[in-house]
Amino acid sequence: MKPTRALREAGQSLWLDNITRDLLDSGTLERYVDELSVTGLTSNPTIFNQAISRSASYDDEIRRLRAAGGTGEALFFELALRDITRAADLFVPIHRRTSGVDGFASLEVSPLLAHDTENTVSQAKALHHKAGRTNLFIKIPGTKEGLPAIEEAIFSGVPINVTLLFSREHYLAASDAYLRGLERRIAAGKSPDVRSVASLFLSRWDVAVSPKVPVELRDRLGIAIGQQAYKAYRDLLESDRWQRLENEGARPQRLLFASTGTKDPKTSDVLYVNALTAPNTVNTMPEKTLLAFADHGQVSGAIPRSGGDAERVLAAFTSIGIDLAGLAATLQEDGARSFAASWKDLMKTIAAKGTKLD
Repeated sequence: MKPTRALREAGQSLWLDNITRDLLDSGTLERYVDELSVTGLTSNPTIFNQAISRSASYDDEIRRLRAAGGTGEALFFELALRDITRAADLFVPIHRRTSGVDGFASLEVSPLLAHDTENTVSQAKALHHKAGRTNLFIKIPGTKEGLPAIEEAIFSGVPINVTLLFSREHYLAASDAYLRGLERRIAAGKSPDVRSVASLFLSRWDVAVSPKVPVELRDRLGIAIGQQAYKAYRDLLESDRWQRLENEGARPQRLLFASTGTKDPKTSDVLYVNALTAPNTVNTMPEKTLLAFADHGQVSGAIPRSGGDAERVLAAFTSIGIDLAGLAATLQEDGARSFAASWKDLMKTIAAKGTKLD
């Protein structure tokens, strides 16, 4: 049995963290679904910037949209929605088979709105409406300003992928926003069946601390953060608050392990996937990591319900002066800035390519 199939049978959804028009046109994404058990897809501004800048597949559409007066952000979302809706359509059989649990594609609002609650909600609603797909997540960052936007979007019936979460506390804040949105829907006489995932970024932890820690702690922090959040996830699903919502027809906001491509060339290229198998969760991985895991990954058991040795490992980092709460805040801020920079680069890429094609 292929490792990707074993992961799926262990109860974890395997999503691809990539999208390009070439991936769609060549049938590669469809092959990943059929052969590698891929059941969903995520995207971000960096992924789209690379896709558009490195391929001629978008040229004809850029030329057509520019001729019709399209520019900048509006032109980009036309390109992105075409790709994302094609991917979402490919996942429809999975979405139906799993009764809406799986089979999602994700599209992010403009990262320039990371600290703008009102316009984040407005754009999330507009993008989801324009896409017209029930299996499309709109990605909203779990920043301070993003949390009320998440609540409002869920209340409005927009499925949300909460992105840029880096800690158990970030996850709990995102889940609280999700639950508030559902509770408001019930109070308003609406169905609480609005889906969501909470995306926890892992590998950036290890990149951040690598120069500061002894060799025995290298590449262990991201996994411990994931294990700790998993325990919090399980605790939440057993809480009275969640049980009341589930009784009304709500479905869990699944925990999603993101940033699972290994950054350290000296360690296993499937480190985070091997270590973070867990039922009713998602692992979204770069294409390189997907292919590596399909080749030599191992599914040896699930994360313990207790979170395993997470607290002991985290205590070891704290004991050598690593401020975990402070670093989580820094990683989230840096992530938001990085996506904003990628967004600006993306706009420049589209403008430059458009000028060249005119």
